[in-house]
Order: sequence, then C-alpha cells, then structure tokens
Amino acid sequence: MPGAAFFDLDRTLLRRASGPILAAAMRDTGVVTRRLPFERTIFGFFDVFGESLGSIALARQASLVAKGVPADAFDEAAEAAAEALEELVGPFARMLIDQHRDAGRPVVLATTTPEHLVRPFAERMGLDDVVATRYEVDGRGRFTGRLDGPFVWSLGKLDAVREWAEEHETDLADSFAYSDSIYDLPLLRAVGNPGAVNPDPRLFAAALALRWPILSFDTSPGVLTLPMIGLEVQQVGMLLARPEVFPYARFEINGVEHIPAEGGAIVVGNHRSYFDLPTMLLALSRSGRTGRFLGKREIFDAPVIGPVMRAAGGIRVDRDRHDAHSVDPLVPAARAIAGGELVGMMPQGTIPRGPDFFSATLRGRPGAARLAALTGAPVIPFALSGTDEVWPRSAPAPNVLSLLKPPTVTVTFGPPVELKYRSEARDTDRIMSAIRELLPAELQDPPRPTLAELARTYPDGVVPEEDISFAVDGDGGQ
Repeated sequence: MPGAAFFDLDRTLLRRASGPILAAAMRDTGVVTRRLPFERTIFGFFDVFGESLGSIALARQASLVAKGVPADAFDEAAEAAAEALEELVGPFARMLIDQHRDAGRPVVLATTTPEHLVRPFAERMGLDDVVATRYEVDGRGRFTGRLDGPFVWSLGKLDAVREWAEEHETDLADSFAYSDSIYDLPLLRAVGNPGAVNPDPRLFAAALALRWPILSFDTSPGVLTLPMIGLEVQQVGMLLARPEVFPYARFEINGVEHIPAEGGAIVVGNHRSYFDLPTMLLALSRSGRTGRFLGKREIFDAPVIGPVMRAAGGIRVDRDRHDAHSVDPLVPAARAIAGGELVGMMPQGTIPRGPDFFSATLRGRPGAARLAALTGAPVIPFALSGTDEVWPRSAPAPNVLSLLKPPTVTVTFGPPVELKYRSEARDTDRIMSAIRELLPAELQDPPRPTLAELARTYPDGVVPEEDISFAVDGDGGQ
C-alpha cells in the first residue's frame, strides 16, 4: 500500500495560528458578533509557545457555540478566510507538497480546526483531503452542538488518521506527518517519516532525542530555527558577529544596497582567508538577510563546525562525489532561491595558495553561472580584502593581538552582473571580472610577493621549492 503525507495546520502548514483570521472572517460575515474572552492573549501565546491545554479546551467547546446555527452559515466566512490563510503558507511548504505529489502520495490536512472552516482553504491549496473535527448536523441542517466523530486532537487525531488510512488503503509506515505540537506525538510516532515543523519546546526536545528532522517552512530544509525566539542559527550568529566582537580588525562594508531586499539571489565573491566566513556574516547582517553558503565537504565533515554549518543552512559540496545517489549541490541551492533565499558562493572553491593568491586574474568554477542560468536569479558580486591579514592561511588561528593597529577588512558589493546565458565559461569570466573590479587597486594588479608573503598562503607556512623563484626578497630585489 502507498503512503500519504499528513500536514497539521496551525504553526505547521501556516506560519502561525489560523484562529485570528477565522474569527475575524466570522465576525465580518456576522456569524459571530463577539470576541472570545482573552482572545488576543490566547492566540498570541499560541503563536509563540504552541498549543496549550487551555486553548484546546476552548476549541473543544466551540461546537456548543455553533449549536442551532445552520451548517452553511459559515461557508462565506470559510471562503473569505481561505485566501488570507493561503498567504500564511511558507514557500518551502508548497515545494514539499509538490514533492509528495510528484512521488504519488496524497496530501492530507490533519487538524483540530473544524472541517467546515478549513475545507475551502484545503481546496484552494489543492490538497487531496481533510481530516478534521466535524460538527454533527441534525435533520434540519443545523449544528447540534455535538461532534460527528472524534475530536481530532492528540490520540483523537491519530484515530482519525488511522480511520482515513484504512479507508484509503494507505500504509502509515510508509507515510509522512508534519506537526509543531507535542500533542501530535502519537501521530508522529505512528508514521514512518515524522517531521517536527517549527516545534514547540517540548516537541523540539523530543525531536532532538529521537533524531527526527526539525523543519521550518520559511527556510531551506535542514536550517535550524530555535523555538520560541524564532531565529535561525545564522541569525543568532549575525547577532554575535558584530564589529566590537573582533577588536583585532576594522571593517569597512560598502554597497549593501545592491543586495535585493527580498527574493532569491546569488551572491558571489573571492576567497582569501578562514576569516571570510565571520566577515560575510557581519556584512550580510547589514542587509537584514541570511544566506545559504556552499562550502567544501571537509568543513561539513569536521566534528564541531560541520553540524553548525548544516544547522545554519550551509550546502555541502563534494567535488569528488562518484556515488550516483549523491546530491548535486546546485539542487538545494536552486530550491533555496525558489524559496526566496540568498545563496552565497565563492567560485574559486578554496583559498588560492602560492602564486595563484597573488594573480591579477581570478579563476572560478562554473557553478555560479550554471545556477544563474538554471534559476534566472540575479548574481551580486562582492570582493573581500584584508581578511588574510587577520588570519593568514599559514596560521592556526586569527591574530587576536593586533589591538593597537588592527588591519582593515573591506567587503564591497556591486551591482548585478550582466550575463548572457549562452556559455557557462564566458559567464563565469564575467562574474570573476566583476569581483576583481571591486577589489582595491593594489589587489587588482598586485606586486610580486616577498618570500614571507608567499609563505603566508600555505597551510604549513612552507613555500615549495618550485615556487620560491616566484618571490622577491624582503628588500624588493629579485
């Protein structure tokens, strides 16, 4: 039997609770005339902390409020609310729904919210079915104040989903379920592929213990958003990556206005130092946006920095991949752009060493040009300089003692690169030339380095014999 995909509604498929929108629609259409006691407080608490027993108790009593009301009296309000609810669906939720459809799985809304209020939304989203709390209707077409079936919450939701699965010959072991609430733990345990979406604190802890995926439909898969505060790991890093945290460096950041305020884009730049990463965090924080940066496999496989990079949304690049099942890094990058995110790339792939570090020509791999052709996203160039003065490749750590005369680190963003999309090689040259033009003049046409300067570009600080002739002596002579 095939599986299905079951999505909870509030704080899962939607960014926040549906209650305020549904309540406003019912008041606007005259179905109800008064607010619930402490309505704003209840919904505000729900948005931050998730479901509580108090909010569920109110939901359980809502059928009594509808007692005696014609069943079709809510239709206008439900239709009106559907459009506003659709705007609360995150971009990556839509992509995930499409992926399940492409895999042949029915997509089902599984929610405590009454069916008559959410079915128009489900139909507007193109979902295959709804498993929701149903109100009993009498022979006159009016609500009786009782439920028709289980209250679809916690174990009741599991029972309702099991009933749906049996009726539709669906294997729960091959199914997916997504929820934000600890009270949906029974359902999440019952399926073969659970996902904790924007989880409340208790579900967050359970998901960590059970090694379940922790998702946010506003960000790329794998990006960790901290519960309650709603910040990505990268956003926390940006709060910490402030100039005063690095008193051993001065920062000059230019051209941030070239980064689009919203929508997908590709930011590409040169690579000079291990200090490039904190510098880019600081620079991007000026734009108010996070980015998904491609990085070498070795970084992601490292014991500490690897998990942090994955949680922050880094995209692992394995240039030696030979496995047919390996994921092309441009696939998650393109998905991030489709979801309106920034993707960061350093086409050089690694920090140049030796003579290449001082070359007037920047050479890059074609990934950025290929991604731009694939997505149509604008390519925003940036140039880094001075990061190698803070942390040369030959050093195991940055020079934190240069407090009296810290080196200046410069980041300059430029306008979008005009690409032709006819040749990856030529578009790559255009991208690299745009980066080079943003560099300071002394790096666009660098002098021949001394032996000491050349040594700083090698991890062990030792210049290979074949490169020694490239250097000049310390006095500038040959």
